[in-house]
Amino acid sequence: MKQIYILLIACLAMRASYAQELAGRVADARTREALPGVSVNLIAAGKGCTCNAQGRYSFAVTAGDDTLKISYVGYITRKIAASAAAQMPVIYLEASSTNLNEVIVSSSREKQRRTEAPIAISTISPQTLQETKATTLDKVLNKVSGVYMVDLGNEQHTMAIRQPIGYKSLFLYLEDGIPIRTVGDFNHNALIEVNMAALRNIEVIRGPASSLYGSEAVGGAVNFITAAPTLVPTAKIQLEASNRGYKRTDFSVSDTKGKAGFYVGGYYADQRNGYMDHSDFHKLAVTARTDVQLNERNKWTTTATLVNYKTDQTGGLDSAHFYAKDYTNFQTFSYREVKALRIRSTLDHTWNASNHTSITAFFRHSTIGQNPFYAIRDIRNTLKARGEINSDAFYSYGVIAQHKKDFDWKQASLIAGISADYSPATYHANYIDITKNAAGYYTGYQASDSLLTNYRVGLLNTAVYTQFAFAPVENMRVVAALRYDRMDYNFDNYLPPSAFTGAPSERNNFNALTPKLGLTYNLQHNRGLYANYSRGFAPPNISELYRGVKVPVLKSATYDNYEAGGWFAFARQKGYVDVSIYQMKGTNEIVSVRDADGSYSNQNAGATTHRGVEWNVRYTPVKSLFLRTSGTYARHIFDAYTENGKTYDHNEMNGAPKWITNTEMTWKPVFLKGFRIGGEWQHVSGYYMDAANTAWYKGYDLFNIRAGYQWKGFECWLNCMNVGDQLYATTAEKSAYGKSYRVGPRQTFNFGVAYTFVGKK
Repeated sequence: MKQIYILLIACLAMRASYAQELAGRVADARTREALPGVSVNLIAAGKGCTCNAQGRYSFAVTAGDDTLKISYVGYITRKIAASAAAQMPVIYLEASSTNLNEVIVSSSREKQRRTEAPIAISTISPQTLQETKATTLDKVLNKVSGVYMVDLGNEQHTMAIRQPIGYKSLFLYLEDGIPIRTVGDFNHNALIEVNMAALRNIEVIRGPASSLYGSEAVGGAVNFITAAPTLVPTAKIQLEASNRGYKRTDFSVSDTKGKAGFYVGGYYADQRNGYMDHSDFHKLAVTARTDVQLNERNKWTTTATLVNYKTDQTGGLDSAHFYAKDYTNFQTFSYREVKALRIRSTLDHTWNASNHTSITAFFRHSTIGQNPFYAIRDIRNTLKARGEINSDAFYSYGVIAQHKKDFDWKQASLIAGISADYSPATYHANYIDITKNAAGYYTGYQASDSLLTNYRVGLLNTAVYTQFAFAPVENMRVVAALRYDRMDYNFDNYLPPSAFTGAPSERNNFNALTPKLGLTYNLQHNRGLYANYSRGFAPPNISELYRGVKVPVLKSATYDNYEAGGWFAFARQKGYVDVSIYQMKGTNEIVSVRDADGSYSNQNAGATTHRGVEWNVRYTPVKSLFLRTSGTYARHIFDAYTENGKTYDHNEMNGAPKWITNTEMTWKPVFLKGFRIGGEWQHVSGYYMDAANTAWYKGYDLFNIRAGYQWKGFECWLNCMNVGDQLYATTAEKSAYGKSYRVGPRQTFNFGVAYTFVGKK
């Protein structure tokens, strides 16, 4: 009998030794979001699995010592004793700061390795966003090679990516792959509508991306990816202020329960009594997101963003005021007010290992009301001027459906998609009578019921697109893409047509077929090459096409882009370099021209050429030191261009600095864990201020210092921007009225504190 008991106990012990289960979840150490697709392996046992859509892993293990290896593309591999892992419900992975094989989504709207995409693309990581503590987006976007986001004050901006500084519709801004604004109603200040506090990361495509995203993706496309729900309960509160009257509060809360997770985050910013007169602003931005894993095959994601923003408008200063550091504003009443709401809902369905479908429905509403300084026109020989109060608004209703199929042949894959976006837009402007004093300052205005402009446009953009990729030979991947767009403009002018009120009511349409062909070649050992040809196009905006003209005459601008590049790691994977060279030729290009009276108009310039080289180098010689330099050298030339009856063929385009670089060094001492200090150098070389190439702005060099300390859930930081308090202009222009300079921010100290609560599961 005793032997039977012993045998029974032995059997149970053996069964237990083989029935143990090792289970847990894997998440990003910074964002604390689940990481699907992570490889989890037991080294000695030689077994493992891949994390599911919720970052969960599970497999049976035998008793005994073993080590768990957790690895994922773009992250530092971890090795943990299996016994220790069994006590860890969540294992966190740190992203690699010098990794060249990041996972991206903007190249194809599907997750893929960066080294498989034959385009110039850069990622601003969660670590960069969290450590920069940027009060405006230019402070992070200008770290990207080939990008110069121009600070126009209080989050107002314009952009230059493979283009001169300008205000044209040549850049596409996206949130989770959906354009922030509708086609045909571009606004160079569109990023006011972004919630900076709710971003996970940012991806920047340089060069045309019209074969996937359609119009306006010419100079580049910037995709802002919202934060996903965290695996564990988290809550964060952040407070900061500057010596220039800026105050801001950030907040977020997130958690996942079972198959459903949520995230809510945003910020409120307020600026008062800055260094320049009439430069106050406030902004509230809130984003809410839910992720529901309905089952292993279906995921439902919904995101909503609300923005309420108002700012005083400041114009440029003349030479005398600029160089005398006289920041008295000529404007005393101009303003811009933005109200925006965006909602998108996406259903992802995985049919099997080779087929995936996503369907996204979206809604957008945006209203921009303003009393713009740039619309003010002096009435000669009087202390009077004329201006306007206007409102630009639209609603959008759209859908994007995409399917991806993988094939066994040559590692091939096919993506096909359709999109439709209907956006009725309205615009109206009322005349105002303005008074000014003898010194030239505009002191007040009288509103009127006189309508200058009043129209409605029904905008309909329909498109189909496809992308095919395969590996014809080992280590080579070829990608071919094609998209067809049709844009219908149904214009109704509610006023009698004239040279000011606009064209008569009519209908216009624009069609575009945009191809892309590219390849990558893996040279092994973290080295590779790529090349591509792509075409971009930009139809006229409704304001360009209909306002201030009797007959619409503008055509779509097209751009043919050729580029090649490569990437390689060095110093035993401690460093990473990527380089690209490009030539882009534009025809019928719509150029923003400052006329003799100081106003802006748009013309089909005829032809332009843009050539350049871009680079990005990251290096971590030791664990505590991180070095980065990125930049571009480019030339932008008028091939055929006439302005006010004068020909400027072969002149350099105005607002086109040849050199733009950004260099940074960050030190995180081993002996003081949680502390960081870094220095940054931003260089913008000189450029011509006018198309005639008669006036030159010398450019500038800025130096910034950032320091911070983190202990457990507490964090504090101090950023000093423009350390030397240098006088500089973010834009400099010349017209018949003289030179105009937009003053860059003076020396500013930003101090902040934050606390993050992280729960356990």
